Amino acid sequence: MGDEYTESYYFCNRCGVYTVEVYHDRFLGEDEVSIRGPVSRSEGDVKVELIKQCSEPWNKKCRCEAHQSYFQESLD
Repeated sequence: MGDEYTESYYFCNRCGVYTVEVYHDRFLGEDEVSIRGPVSRSEGDVKVELIKQCSEPWNKKCRCEAHQSYFQESLD
């Protein structure tokens, strides 16, 4: 129905872990923000490096290898 998700990774040098903010922009209904974490540095580093491989990580229509991998081949 046109919902969008934005995941933002925040690394804490003091704690050595990531926090992930997930913004859910609903097509119908109220938007929602949730927080995941802590995410280990190794797991977060892998995700951030994967995101960096795409020149337009915000582009929901992008079907590059990085997007396919990040979303585990489940893009529509």
